[in-house]
Amino acid sequence: MSHAQDTAETILELVRTYHAEQDAAEFVPGETPLLSSGAVLEERDRVALVKAALEMRIAAGPNSREFERSFARYFGLRKAHLTNSGSSANLVALSSLTSPQLGDDRLRPGDEVITVAAGFPTTVNPILQNGMVPVFVDTELGTYNTSPERVADAIGPRTRAIMIAHALGNPFPATEIADLAREHGLYLVEDNCDAVGSRYDGRLTGTFGHLATTSFYPAHHITMGEGGCVVTGDLRLARLVESMRDWGRDCWCEPGDSNTCFKRFDHQMGSLPHGYDHKYIFSHVGYNLKSTDLQAALGVQQLARVEEFGAPGGGTGSGCTTGWPTSRD
Repeated sequence: MSHAQDTAETILELVRTYHAEQDAAEFVPGETPLLSSGAVLEERDRVALVKAALEMRIAAGPNSREFERSFARYFGLRKAHLTNSGSSANLVALSSLTSPQLGDDRLRPGDEVITVAAGFPTTVNPILQNGMVPVFVDTELGTYNTSPERVADAIGPRTRAIMIAHALGNPFPATEIADLAREHGLYLVEDNCDAVGSRYDGRLTGTFGHLATTSFYPAHHITMGEGGCVVTGDLRLARLVESMRDWGRDCWCEPGDSNTCFKRFDHQMGSLPHGYDHKYIFSHVGYNLKSTDLQAALGVQQLARVEEFGAPGGGTGSGCTTGWPTSRD
């Protein structure tokens, strides 16, 4: 072991000591605040963050890729792409459905998207940001979700998509609404930001739609401080999500990688000269909404506890959603 590695281990051991000292604070009735929501952070969370900082992982890197693989596996889906927030995940998800690469199936300005009238604004904002028209449906007291009947009544000749959230971790009728989307040829985007780990009909929420989004703000089930993710089982949509998140770039080579796309300098793109660097071809008007590896280092640790955090009555979970029903049964 090198001297630098010895020093790093010493620092991490001091971090463990520091965490134990911080965690030993006594609870004082009537004085110690009890927060309604917030992150639950352990020694290993603090150590993971410091370790990533020592390694100077200041952009997306190994931790990000590990989290994306693990998160997709958790849902049983093909791909997950980290973003810098759940709101950004919503923007990326809906924007990816406007891609010209979808041909006649793309969403266009003026298309109608069904959403709920009472919810968080960044479920609705991407509809407006892409020039589409939100069609609002009401929610029910008690569940704070809409019903299949209301969604069905709102479908018209210009409806092209449904984008609604599982309110406060309480699943909306996902099977029935997914059936409606399929019957009418509509895209379904699940805003799953409040509901990681919730289930409907025995399935995890976030697995019913074409795309689903999550948030890792401290008030949610697992946290990275900030951060979000888009998950999908459709590889074509996954590529569009990645492009929209990464500046609209056509290439999928990771930063620092030379030619993992196998066509970086051997590609014909329109009338550009043959061999024009594929890494500098941008096929969408996209964004830069990536997260950092420090955030992902925390997320990897938090993901290992997602079922614990969501256990009904457990009292140890992160966020505002703990204790909500996790099934329609």
